[in-house]
Amino acid sequence: MSRPLRSEADAPARRSGPVRLALVGATGLIGSRLIAISSAGEGCRIVGIARREVPLPKGARVEVFVAEPGKWGEIFDAVRPRALICALGTTWKKAGRDEAAFRAVDQDLIVSTAAAAHAAGIPNMVLISAAGADRDAKSLYLRVKGETEALVSKTGFRRLDILRPGLLKGERQGDWRLAERLALMASPVVEPLLPEKWAGFRSIEADIVAEAALFLAQRRAQGRFTHDNEAMKRAAREWRAKMD
Repeated sequence: MSRPLRSEADAPARRSGPVRLALVGATGLIGSRLIAISSAGEGCRIVGIARREVPLPKGARVEVFVAEPGKWGEIFDAVRPRALICALGTTWKKAGRDEAAFRAVDQDLIVSTAAAAHAAGIPNMVLISAAGADRDAKSLYLRVKGETEALVSKTGFRRLDILRPGLLKGERQGDWRLAERLALMASPVVEPLLPEKWAGFRSIEADIVAEAALFLAQRRAQGRFTHDNEAMKRAAREWRAKMD
């Protein structure tokens, strides 16, 4: 049975100290940066939920619960975080170039996790998506991203922030992506030549996306918001100002 969403006014009174934010997708580039950045300050603490052990950076201040996805709802219910940040995702190669396997992570797992978080009373969600996400896109990757955004939007969160970063800049641990590295090498030359309609696909630092996610996860205004690179940069500046 679903618990009613906590009221905005009630949330801060339940717990003193840093705001707790749940994170799924902690092993990826954005997830690892979220842990590192949040650990450097006192404003919030990440509660990671994963299917396997998460390698943590030195000095990380984070709780990690390891469980199968079917049990994640129980963890949400026990931890009662202020928001869920979802950085789940795989690649076409890791999915064995199989559409069903790709959708199982980039759509089914994300949607079921969102539903479990909402049922546990979490009012806010931040979803890391991708530039160009569109249900009608010809690219399977972008089409699945767009479909997933639409499905999560129906879940019923009080506030949903969808982040659509372009090509991510950052060091991936144990995840060699040749095409991505070549694109990053070419970006200083190619990106200034891109027409404005392709501006959202320009590269962006993973730290900026992570900082934006941390800031937006704690916003009180209700609604559904979509953020491109420039919007994420503004949110990241707000986060840094808040931490100073």
